[in-house]
Amino acid sequence: MSQSGPAAIEVVNLSHAFGSRWAVRNASFEVPQGALHGFVGPNGAGKTTTLKSICTLLIPHSGTIRVLGLDVVAQTNEVRRRLGFMPDHFSMYRRMTVFEYLDFFAAAYGIPMTQRDKVIDEVLTLTDMEGRREELVGGLSRGMQQRVALSRVLVSDPDVLLLDEPASGLDPRARIELMEILRELKRMGKTIFISSHILSELAELCDSVTIIDAGRIKYSGSISGLLKRPTEHAGFRVGVAAGSPDLTERISSLPGVLQTVRVDAGNEYRVEMEARPDSGNRLLQGLIAQGVLVSSFGEDRRHLNEAFMDLTTGGVG
Repeated sequence: MSQSGPAAIEVVNLSHAFGSRWAVRNASFEVPQGALHGFVGPNGAGKTTTLKSICTLLIPHSGTIRVLGLDVVAQTNEVRRRLGFMPDHFSMYRRMTVFEYLDFFAAAYGIPMTQRDKVIDEVLTLTDMEGRREELVGGLSRGMQQRVALSRVLVSDPDVLLLDEPASGLDPRARIELMEILRELKRMGKTIFISSHILSELAELCDSVTIIDAGRIKYSGSISGLLKRPTEHAGFRVGVAAGSPDLTERISSLPGVLQTVRVDAGNEYRVEMEARPDSGNRLLQGLIAQGVLVSSFGEDRRHLNEAFMDLTTGGVG
């Protein structure tokens, strides 16, 4: 994705401690504008501390954070106008209707009364809550209350959204519907930064991810880069329509092949080759020349859980 202007979020050497316990230590990462970026780590890894530092609720003990080029400490008010924060646990005014709740926050954000109805209608349409406008917040399901909380964040039309465990406690349907709303917000040009401890929940949604463990950044980059195996060689997965006892040896004999391993005693093989631009083509041509009936072929990637476990230990150090 091309990016003009400063990063949506830039964190440089962030550190924050509570007493003698370091919640975050020398954390650095960057989120480009327009990204849908996951922030993942075990419970207690420092996610919420980092999130609160970005949204100006905590002053970092050291390091710098910029949101759209604005320093969160020196330019706090300007930063708050540009971002919206939805915490994991949020208070709801249960005796208000959905409209009254959003109107209250629209007034708090300084939106003129003459514009509030239009703004609220647009937000309710975006979150598919038009039919709930006059219902009491306290009578809504957890999933509907989550949408109201997101609507409240959107009333001020922020450029950057910070969401802490937005799908927590939702049933599968409510999760799917929330994720589709977030995709639509991305299509509108919003930058969305989602904190979660469940990588698989974000894998299909996010285009990039930062993993934190024990207060330290372990990875920051694309999802595809995360799933690549940490090796200098080229790796491929080969599925065959029918195996044979000597197929492992036959594949290993092909030019450039360094190692062949049959996966789970099935008709799938993991092949490691010399890293060359045409490695995949050479392997596939060699298999076809040997008469192997190839049913699937692709780059060998780690499973999400495997990548996460390789990078994390859990807790705060």
